[in-house]
Amino acid sequence: MLESYSAKEVEAKWQRIWEENAVYEPEPDERQKFLLTIPYPYLNGNLHAGHTRTFTIGDAYARYKRMRGYNVLFPMGFHATGTPIVGLSELIANKDPLIWGVYTRLHGIPEEELASLNTPEKIVLYFRRQAKAAMQSIGYSIDWRREFTTTDPAYSKFIEWQFGILRNLDYVVKGSHPVRWCPHDKNPVEDHDILKGEDATIMDFSLIKFRMGDAIMPCATLRPETVFGVTNLWLNPSVTYVMARINDENWIVSKEAYEKLTYTDRAVAWGAEMPGIELIGKRVTNPLTGAEVLVLPAGFVDPDNGSGIVMSVPAHAPYDYLALKDLYEEDLSQYGIKEDLRAIEFISLIESPGYGEFPAVEAVKELGVRDQNDPKAEEATKMVYRREFHNGVLKPNTGRYAGVAVSKIKDLLLRDLIDRGIAEIFYEFSETPVICRCGTRCVIMMVRDQWFLEYSNPEWKGRVLWCLSRMNIIPPEFRVEFENKIDWLKDKACARRKGLGTHLPWDKEWLIESLGDSTIYMAYYILAKYVNAGMKIDSLPPEFFEYIFMDNGDAAAVANLTGLPEQTVQQIHDDFAYWYPVDLRTSGKDLVANHLLFFLYHHVAIFPEQLWPKAIAVNGFVSLEGQKMSKSKGPLLTLRQAVAENGADVTRLYILGNAEGTADVDWRNDGVEATHAHLDRFYNLAREIMADGSIDESAEKTLIDRWMLSRLQRRIVQATEAMEEIQTRRALQSAFYLLMGDLRWYQRRGGKNQLRAVLSAWVRMMSPFIPHICEELWASGLGEGYASLAEWPVADESLIDLKAEKAEDLLERTLNDVQEIVNVTGTKPAKITLYTTPRWKKEMLRLAVAAAAGGKLDMGALMKEAMANPAIAEHKKDAPKYAQKLAKAAHSLSAEALGLDEYETLTREKEYLAGAFGVLVEVYSAEEPGADPKGKSRQAEPGRPAIYIE
Repeated sequence: MLESYSAKEVEAKWQRIWEENAVYEPEPDERQKFLLTIPYPYLNGNLHAGHTRTFTIGDAYARYKRMRGYNVLFPMGFHATGTPIVGLSELIANKDPLIWGVYTRLHGIPEEELASLNTPEKIVLYFRRQAKAAMQSIGYSIDWRREFTTTDPAYSKFIEWQFGILRNLDYVVKGSHPVRWCPHDKNPVEDHDILKGEDATIMDFSLIKFRMGDAIMPCATLRPETVFGVTNLWLNPSVTYVMARINDENWIVSKEAYEKLTYTDRAVAWGAEMPGIELIGKRVTNPLTGAEVLVLPAGFVDPDNGSGIVMSVPAHAPYDYLALKDLYEEDLSQYGIKEDLRAIEFISLIESPGYGEFPAVEAVKELGVRDQNDPKAEEATKMVYRREFHNGVLKPNTGRYAGVAVSKIKDLLLRDLIDRGIAEIFYEFSETPVICRCGTRCVIMMVRDQWFLEYSNPEWKGRVLWCLSRMNIIPPEFRVEFENKIDWLKDKACARRKGLGTHLPWDKEWLIESLGDSTIYMAYYILAKYVNAGMKIDSLPPEFFEYIFMDNGDAAAVANLTGLPEQTVQQIHDDFAYWYPVDLRTSGKDLVANHLLFFLYHHVAIFPEQLWPKAIAVNGFVSLEGQKMSKSKGPLLTLRQAVAENGADVTRLYILGNAEGTADVDWRNDGVEATHAHLDRFYNLAREIMADGSIDESAEKTLIDRWMLSRLQRRIVQATEAMEEIQTRRALQSAFYLLMGDLRWYQRRGGKNQLRAVLSAWVRMMSPFIPHICEELWASGLGEGYASLAEWPVADESLIDLKAEKAEDLLERTLNDVQEIVNVTGTKPAKITLYTTPRWKKEMLRLAVAAAAGGKLDMGALMKEAMANPAIAEHKKDAPKYAQKLAKAAHSLSAEALGLDEYETLTREKEYLAGAFGVLVEVYSAEEPGADPKGKSRQAEPGRPAIYIE
């Protein structure tokens, strides 16, 4: 056993042993199985700290379940389909400076190596090797016999079978829908394809058609009801606009808006350009109310937002009110505007509790907003919109819409406006810009004759919700998030014309989109083992997959059809029947809105109920020294870098103990260093215990031995409960940090004979988290076989000793109280006298605990009962004061201090206390306090002896 822990040496040793002995390569047996999967990584870069967190959570749980007796399968594959890798290869081949910088600086790829990655195939191979090496370096217990890449020919046959089923179920349909689109690749783009703006969603704006003579000036808004309150339009005088022919109408829009319109299903033709300054001062007609309003100048109007022309509703929009107010003192004669803008009357159209006629004006005054550039203007806007949306109703001046809730008006009104030809739908991103991985700015494209997965299908949605209701969602509060996302999910483009992937079996000019082909691949892990062993299934028919995955047909018929041995076909079929369904899918929370939803949808569509997923666990993100990590901009911490700099077990311990659930981890180097110190302490303490030949495990157990064993059982219970909920931080608090503190106290009190028993349980509890160091300790004489496969400790309730725990708690608390007094007074004690609580105070506490258990402590009832107790009645002068003190802390009263003879405990430990402080220690009961020169004995309370220091 090494004198000091060498991460590099020990970790490499055990990773080699695990691989050589196939420790994590399970086969079906009589045990209960557990199939755990995590999202396979996309091969366009090195694994980073976000992957590290998700994957390490999955690995720790897989290891835990093995130790609980389950036959655990933890497989891994690699995702490569779609356009990002194709785009990346082109950028590398062209030596794009941005990409060159990202991959050499952030991903640490030498320039000469990067230059060689100039085809998609080379990129896939390179990052597959890098990803696997990274996962092996941190010690993941993966069955690598089952690895695959989504570009493998066999996988393509599997995907063809899957989409054939979806087509037969009419879940794949052709239609026209708005999609995120890359003009360069001429493809729809999904989350994996996006370099910047991956959180952007497609929002449907109402495009209201204001008229200026024969021309239309359309204004985009998310709140079409506010058209009733428009007092003017805003237009940027420094922007160049276009008079364009849109269908059969003349529209005035910004050049940027014109570009967007070309990707819609409208007939679009370029017309004459016109400077925005020429349009200021014109009058336009509100198409709904017939009112004429001015076009006013506004530098804040973004030509890339909507049409480049904005409605102004100063009664309900703080920014509009502030912008209009800012113009009151301006000379607008250059635009031909001579009117006094103060004469513009605000139009109130929404009644909302807490607001009067003009909510925008009131909010600006309430928050003290100075002008439109004041940051508080945004806060005022959100406040007004939030209150109006949730509580507002339309006023009588909105005609037949009066009384309709703002939250319900949009669809109703927009449908009417479209029917009347005065509005259209215009799609915009929720944030901009959205950049494809090829470097091109994405647009929203209305694609005709595009293949879609009909996720909006109500019957399909209903079955997914039923599946979700039967699943375990961790953390439980994320169930609502899933329900909302399922309800929101719309049809999704499932095919593209460029990139890597599988062709639609019925329409070969289309490739299946990269999120569409990564939904039920967990089933393919069963098959991948046989493919990797040399079985050729590149051209197998659907009947093969039907038998393996759906139990349709029989082995003999499939063997005859495929030419495969019947025994092999039967074995694959039986393997799948054993391992499926997925027992746990653990993933980052960013995949809830896409991959995890599709994972549920496709399982529900294809498999019978008994094969639907059982549980999903969601975890948060990882930042780096307080900054959001970015694969394209930095900062970035790769998995390999973290392990190389800190070791696998330190990396695992830090990232699992820093946060849990959906809370985010902030990776900080000082925290990592502290974790390293804790790990060294763990190893050194274990080594000392193993080397201590004086330990006598057969010796009669002392009080401190019983205390240590009792604390151990509690830590086992706490860690087990936390791991069942995948709460790794809480599990580590109990299994590592608190237990280490318990051991320190045990040794401080002279305990040692139970150290080996504690160490055996401790190493096993820590094995899922820091497996390499635990294997090293286990193999040094703690147990047989592998720590990774040893039995997880089970708490023995008979070893929980409340009396021993109370006694040690009293002793530790007393030590701390004495030390605090010494520190505060700065005195050097010559003698310490302790006075334990009198019997009457214990009786009073007992009565108060019983009374507080029913709720609020009733002082009258307590004192009545107390005075009926002879032990308390003798102290009727002091009893009310003590009762009042107990009443103030009624919410925290406990019986922990009861049932323990404090005098006997402290008297027994006088020698220990005297040794701890280096002075004489005397113990008296407050019943017989002896001389008690300062009357300190009166301060003694249950669990808190009075202290007198000479």
